[in-house]
Amino acid sequence: MSNFNKLQASSLVWLPEHGIGRYPVPTKRPYDENYFSRYQEMADTQLGRELTAARVRLVARHYNGPLLDVGIGAGQFVESRPDTKGYDVNPAGVEWLQRRGLWADLYAGRYPALSFWDAIEHIDRPEIAVGKAEKWVFVSVPIFENAEHILRSRHFRKNEHIFYFTHSGLIKWFHELGFELAEHNVVESDLGRDGIGSYAFKRG
Repeated sequence: MSNFNKLQASSLVWLPEHGIGRYPVPTKRPYDENYFSRYQEMADTQLGRELTAARVRLVARHYNGPLLDVGIGAGQFVESRPDTKGYDVNPAGVEWLQRRGLWADLYAGRYPALSFWDAIEHIDRPEIAVGKAEKWVFVSVPIFENAEHILRSRHFRKNEHIFYFTHSGLIKWFHELGFELAEHNVVESDLGRDGIGSYAFKRG
């Protein structure tokens, strides 16, 4: 069994009864100026602009007020939606936010609403992050059918993505944290992305 324990410490662990998987991403991660610049390039495309617009519309269908965007990418959502600040662990993203007076520390308090666009799968303790939301959480995330789907997916990123979900697994996980599903759509997949689900969750 010692060999099994060693394998588990360096492999994808998938829990089919819960629809959740975890990969032990190393502590050193690629969040730097190059990472931020790459997301700036992707944001400045037709697809990037359409994705941002779809995210703004998703939030607007359910909520109007202050929101903290967690994991800002290149900051396009923060710039596009009024009354929005951002939190990031990438020093380049932190500097970008602070220069504009838009930085807020996720873990220093609680917020009426949070968004995690392609972000929740990057967070070591996502239950703590989600717990900072008083009412609403908005999410876009890769969705998988099973472990085999993860292993062959372009979203299986061993240096970035820690958590993996099925559709029902994500909903169940949020339910256990006290949130109910208010909306699910696949508009980001319809726009051309690979297997992305978008969600609005409301605290019960």
